[in-house]
Amino acid sequence: MTKYVFVTGGVVSSLGKGIAAASLAAILESRGLKVSLVKLDPYINVDPGTMSPYQHGEVYVTNDGAETDLDLGHYERFISAKMTARNSFTSGKVYQNVINKERRGDYLGGTVQVIPHITDEIKASIKSAGEGLDVLLVEIGGTVGDIESLPFVEAIRQMGVEVGRRNRCYIHLTLVPYIASAGELKTKPTQHSVQKLREIGIFPDVLLCRSDRTVPEDEKKKISLFTNVEQRAVISVPDVDTIFKVPQMLHEQLLDEIVCHTLDIVAKPADLAPWANIVKRTLEPKCGEVNIAFVGKYVELIDAYKSINEALKAGGIHNDCRVNIRYLESEKIETEGVVLLADMDAILVGPGFGERGIEGKILAAKYARENKVPYLGICLGMQIAIIEFARDVCGLTDAHSTEFDYDTKNPVVGLVTEWQDATGAVQKRDRSSDKGGTMRLGAQKATLKADSLAAKVYGSTEINERHRHRYEVNSNYVAQFESKGLVVSGRSAVQDLVEVMEYPTTTHPWFVGVQYHPEFNSTPRGGHPLFKAFVGAAMAYRDVAALTKKTGSAVVLEQA
Repeated sequence: MTKYVFVTGGVVSSLGKGIAAASLAAILESRGLKVSLVKLDPYINVDPGTMSPYQHGEVYVTNDGAETDLDLGHYERFISAKMTARNSFTSGKVYQNVINKERRGDYLGGTVQVIPHITDEIKASIKSAGEGLDVLLVEIGGTVGDIESLPFVEAIRQMGVEVGRRNRCYIHLTLVPYIASAGELKTKPTQHSVQKLREIGIFPDVLLCRSDRTVPEDEKKKISLFTNVEQRAVISVPDVDTIFKVPQMLHEQLLDEIVCHTLDIVAKPADLAPWANIVKRTLEPKCGEVNIAFVGKYVELIDAYKSINEALKAGGIHNDCRVNIRYLESEKIETEGVVLLADMDAILVGPGFGERGIEGKILAAKYARENKVPYLGICLGMQIAIIEFARDVCGLTDAHSTEFDYDTKNPVVGLVTEWQDATGAVQKRDRSSDKGGTMRLGAQKATLKADSLAAKVYGSTEINERHRHRYEVNSNYVAQFESKGLVVSGRSAVQDLVEVMEYPTTTHPWFVGVQYHPEFNSTPRGGHPLFKAFVGAAMAYRDVAALTKKTGSAVVLEQA
């Protein structure tokens, strides 16, 4: 029988429930248990696919094409299980399912209510995600006391009764703020948060106390007294210099042992050696550091590119090199020029939607091409490289994407109106179609040219990467591009769409654009071939630049 760990949050949001839940899952997995996680979000959107990155950070895409919360990225980076559509539910999706059942007549003419129909749907969704597992961790988005999250909290209360005390564990993550003027930590917010949770009928087994410093034993004792939680189960979770320290920090305070005892689980000892190695390589790299310019539209909120940030760091870990990410707003390049890219060891142009900042991205791609700076273009970043090449090398000065200029005479990037999704089903759309769920989504196969840089990076000519986009490179222009030196080194297995472009290593040491999102397949343990190679190219460029500066003469940069 699957056992359940329910993780709630209190006082304020953004305290790190996702990291805490993923870290606990990593420890339990290291003890030989089969685990996974589910994220329940209380907003009414069916999924975050149509939400602004400024509202909710990045949209994380699973192999089966689900658009989900960024916490699922944390889950996949911390444990080996792959997430699917079953691992993410919103209030909108739950209500949509219930309303669809009501329209079909599934409720036999009954009055459809929050209790039991909505809560039953939530419980059914949780149980479906937990099939075949030893432990399922369920993270409830938002904070206890929010009106919109009440059905989720009520559902996990009911589940606790239904599955029994030895099959459920409630963990509550809360804030213990430090008041500088008073010079002390304050436990009252935590007391009130737990009080609110108990009013709903949930009595937490464990408290995770977030603070900017370690919570002393005296404060833990006080929290224990006022919340009716064992003092040993009051866990201090201070800020750390890398999130990869969190599994070890929680393990040292016996969190996994407390959870296993609560769930009546006997498991082998935890082995966190891989995480210790990741921490060491993160904080004590042997090969120096590189500066990588990240050119994007939403860089004011770095969570908008969370998976790319983590993939770059993982690329650094596997090169034993610290990656310093320099975020550059693409509009700023338009006004201040490419001088902002000087002294960068590599340039990454990220994904995005809409016309704002496009010309700045094009300038960044041109700078990378002309100055032989390593370049990685992801999704829109590849399309940007195509547009720049068409304009500045092929002489198609008005070349553009129909996403930004519908009437362009040279639509080198355009809307694909028919395609196959991750399941193989044919999907159709046009410019007036709904925005939600109408992109090319999920993992799809592609074939790489045998002698290409991309094939060398992957060590294979067959790849399977995740997608999230509406627009594709116009195949009618490919022959013209290739006649001018651009290499289309990867095409989709279905429909022969352009998946990878690059420049020959005889003309540029490392310039690659990909239509897909490789960041979704990167983990700190295994990294990802593209990001490892990209960071390696940045290191080579750094070393050559340093040698050139030292000797005063130019040095030819070979392929990294």
